[in-house]
Amino acid sequence: MIRNSHKTSLGATLAWKGRITAAFRNGRCLSTDSNKVDEPLKVEEAETVDIPPPPTEKLLVLGGNGFVGSHICKEALSRGITVASLSRSGRSSINDPWANSIEWHRGNLLSSDSWKEVLSGVTSVISCVGGFGSSSHMYKINGTANINAIRAAAERGVKRFVYISAADFGVANYLLQGYYEGKRAAETELLTKFPYGGVILRPGFIYGTRQVGSMKLPLGVIGSPLEMVLKHAKPLNQVPLVGPLFTPPVNVKSVAKVAVRAATDTVFPPGIIDVYGILRYTQPKSS
Repeated sequence: MIRNSHKTSLGATLAWKGRITAAFRNGRCLSTDSNKVDEPLKVEEAETVDIPPPPTEKLLVLGGNGFVGSHICKEALSRGITVASLSRSGRSSINDPWANSIEWHRGNLLSSDSWKEVLSGVTSVISCVGGFGSSSHMYKINGTANINAIRAAAERGVKRFVYISAADFGVANYLLQGYYEGKRAAETELLTKFPYGGVILRPGFIYGTRQVGSMKLPLGVIGSPLEMVLKHAKPLNQVPLVGPLFTPPVNVKSVAKVAVRAATDTVFPPGIIDVYGILRYTQPKSS
């Protein structure tokens, strides 16, 4: 008797499942009311979302009309990057065709906040801002101005920031106290605000063809031979007091290449890169 009851219950269950399956195959579903059949099941079409393309990489060069800055602008353009420059004098006096592809802006990092609008759409910044003068003036130009730029870039969500600083030169640090104190203050601020995207380059003497008005000065005549000799004399750099004077010069094109790479390569390690690191990054890879 129990077996017959079990068979009857099993048969009813299978019949019920069969009716449900048939209902869904016919495009209908059953409601909780056994006497009512719902309308055919309707599936709403998903609404499409207009997703904008990834933002174009844009580099802002602070001091882009100077000796180092102009080479950085040119290097970035050669890599297909959109480049803007901000400086106190605005457009560069360079008449080369590549200069027409730069967005030139005029602004003072030590004055009003109007220059901050230039950061709109910027994904990375390279600062070449620096200068000489009285101790207090050097601190403002090398320190305060760059600190203002670093803070503004962090507030605007800029991803990477590269700062062109300077190598230690031992005794020279005391003679140019405001210069080096300003540089180191800016470095500290950068590593604080950009712990994962901040890179500091510390070259020594930077040589290359420097444009002065309509005249070009071939500084490589002096710098290139010195680089060839001193880059292999690294132990001399450790000599107390005078050792840093043996820091090898570096070509401005090498500084530009490393700076642009550090600003645009998301896997480029953050931190401080000395002159030997700059030379190492620009050496051709051995096959």
